[in-house]
Amino acid sequence: MSSSRTDDKRICQIIKLKPEHTSEYIKIHAAVWPSVLAALERAHICDYSIHHYAPLHLLIAHFRYTGTDFDADMRAVAADPETQRWWALTDGMQENFNEGAEGSGKAVAWWIDLPEVYRFEGKP
Repeated sequence: MSSSRTDDKRICQIIKLKPEHTSEYIKIHAAVWPSVLAALERAHICDYSIHHYAPLHLLIAHFRYTGTDFDADMRAVAADPETQRWWALTDGMQENFNEGAEGSGKAVAWWIDLPEVYRFEGKP
């Protein structure tokens, strides 16, 4: 249910990058499709970053959600045709940790959400 308040939450996720796709994954993320970025903005996603920990082939994503209905906004992203094309490209480069996961935007989460255990918000 939507409300006037903002959820304003941080999300951190992890997945494994198949080592043979490292260069390609980094290359395509240097020029993410504008339509995919627009879908994220419409869904109130900001400050999105993906980090690569090469020794363990891990991708660690972090973003902020500033909307009022996270689940609805995530469904809208998953329904976006350009985002679906992007995921069809990137999902094959990744190896998830969730049993039964079939890809991004499906019933079983593709990326694992990580719990926040500490936060420091210093002065800007």
